[in-house]
Amino acid sequence: METRIALIGMIVTDTSHSTELNALLTEYGQYIIGRMGIPHHKHGDDEVAIISIAIEAPQTVISALSGKLGMLNGVSAKVIYAG
Repeated sequence: METRIALIGMIVTDTSHSTELNALLTEYGQYIIGRMGIPHHKHGDDEVAIISIAIEAPQTVISALSGKLGMLNGVSAKVIYAG
């Protein structure tokens, strides 16, 4: 099956779901090229995490992962495809 290269960008506003997020990334780990996470401390005790995932996989796999990530409370996920 043909693979595509993509970037999944996430904004995480509820870091209490980090365990579920990391479990999904582990599940799809065979497709992940690299990952970068940046914690951003907002005013007060609020924290936002900015995460990017570089992935090479069939488009159906990329869409499935992105959809599952976006279904987590406090997680917004978008995909950008190469070419």
